[in-house]
Amino acid sequence: MILGVLSDTHGLLRPEARDALQNSDLIIHAGDIGSFEVLKELRAIATTIAVRGNIDRGAWTDTLPFTEVVEAGGTRLLLLHDISKLDIDPKAAGFSAVIYGHSHRPKAEMRDGVLFFNPGSAGRRRFDLPVTVAELRVNEGKLSYDFKTLVQ
Repeated sequence: MILGVLSDTHGLLRPEARDALQNSDLIIHAGDIGSFEVLKELRAIATTIAVRGNIDRGAWTDTLPFTEVVEAGGTRLLLLHDISKLDIDPKAAGFSAVIYGHSHRPKAEMRDGVLFFNPGSAGRRRFDLPVTVAELRVNEGKLSYDFKTLVQ
């Protein structure tokens, strides 16, 4: 199963991001979506699960949760925007990964057997950080990933 993972679009879904997500079985957006139009574009590619980020305000965000549990290919993934808001022990809760955004920095780190995964920012460039999305693959309950740089 291929999960297209992105965050921090801030109202901009780049054509490069759409292209990078085309093979996704499921798209996960880790918040700071910025507009309902971004969700509509993502949903035209594949089923999309998203959480609300700190800039996501207005009526269109009323149905967006702050956290979401995603079951994919025999794994349980916890999705939230800001990792500082994590208030559970993901290993004890049976999660294989915690997917988050907010920092705009792509990162993958194993902590106590749980993958902490940030796809980076897919929207407007912040500071000198790359513009990225990620592909998270689930195969027989195991996770692997690649970051895709959209703009250097």
